[in-house]
Amino acid sequence: MRLASLTLPFLALLAACAPSGQARRDGTDWPGYGGIDENHYSPLKDINDHNVGRLGLAWYQDIEGGGSSLTAPIAVDGILYYASGYSVVHAVDAVTGHELWTYDPQSWKAADKKMRGAWGSRGIAYDNGAVYVGTIDGRLIAINARTGHKLWSTQTIGKDDERYISGAPWVFNGKVLIGHGGADFAPIRGYVTAYDQKTGKQLWRFHTVPGDPKLGFENKAMAMAAKTWTGEWWKYGGGGTAWNAMAYDPKYNRIYIGVGNGSPWNQKIRSPGGGDNLFLCSIVALDADTGEYVWHYQTNPGETWDFNSAMDMELARLKIDGQERDVLMHAPKNGFFYVIDRATGKLISARNIVPVNWASGIDVKSGRPIENPAARYPGGKAAIVYPSPFGAHNIEAMSFNPGSGLVYIPTMDQGRVYIDPAEPLKGWKHLDGQRLSVGTGAPPPGVTPDRPATSFLLAWNPVTQREAWRIPMPGLRGGGGTATTAGNLLFQGNAGGKFVAYAATSGKPLWSFDAQTAVMAQPISYRARGKQYVTVIAGSRFPTAIGLPREWNYRTQQWRVLTFALDGKAALPKVDPVDMPVIDDPAFAVDPAKAAIGATVFGQRCSICHGANAVSGGAAPDLLQSGVPLDTASMKDVLHNGILRERGMPRFQELTDDEIAGLQHYFRQRARQVLAAQSAGQPGAQTHRGLNEGQ
Repeated sequence: MRLASLTLPFLALLAACAPSGQARRDGTDWPGYGGIDENHYSPLKDINDHNVGRLGLAWYQDIEGGGSSLTAPIAVDGILYYASGYSVVHAVDAVTGHELWTYDPQSWKAADKKMRGAWGSRGIAYDNGAVYVGTIDGRLIAINARTGHKLWSTQTIGKDDERYISGAPWVFNGKVLIGHGGADFAPIRGYVTAYDQKTGKQLWRFHTVPGDPKLGFENKAMAMAAKTWTGEWWKYGGGGTAWNAMAYDPKYNRIYIGVGNGSPWNQKIRSPGGGDNLFLCSIVALDADTGEYVWHYQTNPGETWDFNSAMDMELARLKIDGQERDVLMHAPKNGFFYVIDRATGKLISARNIVPVNWASGIDVKSGRPIENPAARYPGGKAAIVYPSPFGAHNIEAMSFNPGSGLVYIPTMDQGRVYIDPAEPLKGWKHLDGQRLSVGTGAPPPGVTPDRPATSFLLAWNPVTQREAWRIPMPGLRGGGGTATTAGNLLFQGNAGGKFVAYAATSGKPLWSFDAQTAVMAQPISYRARGKQYVTVIAGSRFPTAIGLPREWNYRTQQWRVLTFALDGKAALPKVDPVDMPVIDDPAFAVDPAKAAIGATVFGQRCSICHGANAVSGGAAPDLLQSGVPLDTASMKDVLHNGILRERGMPRFQELTDDEIAGLQHYFRQRARQVLAAQSAGQPGAQTHRGLNEGQ
């Protein structure tokens, strides 16, 4: 932990800002991932559609230290808290930007291969005087919100367990709930665990898929779920990780769990006889006190496309067919928008928000999709499926405004080619150390999606299940997370580097700010010392170039906390475009056979961070600009010795000398291909340009 200098003025400031314990629900505080009501909505309206033109930067803070900072901040009693990199938690005075304390769990020392998942912390939570954070090595930590000292830490996973934590905790009734990820990398069985907020003692655990029947089932829900699986699914883990969003419902005292995809993706491997495979790709309602099963709704029975349901769940009361209903609204990856009765778990309505071809619709009576059999890529035949595994809606938060009655969804329209792997399905195994181990194969030559990928901000009416308006976004995945307010405002950043305020009712742009980098995290709004603020974290989340005129560059962009208020007068440092050259050594003779080995290694282990085909989008360094691959000793220092682990670069100690040499030849081959494309002025050639701070 690093504390600010303990001067008398600092101590006075700390005392003035000290959280009182319980977060206020009038809009003053934003204590958790979804705000005060899970809807990413603030009832504040001091900043509104009439005066938002006066909004200005109040202060900013540069984020250093490496690793992803695509994260949702929180604010309580005038203190802003956020996590950067691998769950380094910061407390900042929300009015001045003065850092009060920093707590570093030093996760990089324990995470090892789990760092290969490429995620930091997506969010944190506050309750009863403590800030809660999960770490990539599986710990859940409670921190004193006033002092920054650790209150307790508990390990939520087993020894040598491949699970990791990247999502936010949820707090309720003196408990803190956490899930985990890992199902795309190893044979994982998902679960969520509730702990006592004061002591860290485990209170209950709910598994999201059944285990080996020979070992018995933990409860009736798991016995019920096991009847929907076939084969020896437990040997593959099953998946179903709750790695992202949940929602607490105080009216019914329930916690709703957004459950992820199967492990592996391909159902023909994990459950060869078919079946619904509960509770994959489901919303599961649990009793918040006991963790007992109440109901579930499954969006994708027998899931086989990575169409997980770990996306946001908004809770509201809507008038539908003349009747007031308590509803849960959900837009998972699969392209449909669902309105579900919170009391019963029954489907009220569902409609696709983008063109889809895996199903022709959702049968409201049964709640089941009307599937297209060809989408399951039967008989080893490739299928072009819409949406892609990126989903129609991914982790960028949607929001609901009760004033406008609209839900705001960062939306994508893109497809993916699915096909069985080349190796036999029977006996398929997760491959240790791979980037993704999902049980699908490479697309056949010439088989590609038949329309270009696009992205847009979508305003959706959940009562009529109709689009209200949309705004195109830059790039293939261009829209950031959203937040909306009672001032008839919708805030969203985008991949093009703008942070924008729209009229919530019409979508009219009212104000924008040049953030000098992509803004993909969700904003929050809160009150500090009587004044309303808006905060968002800026920085590129893209491993791969996404089709921007100028892709963001890891070495020249700056992750930042940006905080705005009416009549704010701060300004970011001046920036000028700068060319970042591709590095090459003309004396290096590329061996195509060695380069082919390197291409395989890169695709399996490196591309999740450094970009497909070694073309970076800014989330990690562009290796074609790096001199490290030119020196074998430097490569081994990074890959074998882990000298950059603290900066977020994991070790790959299993790589052989031949594989490392293959990477060196692959990088030189790709560098020359990119340089040749640039020299020829080919459209879409990677420019390797970025932004650089001026004096």
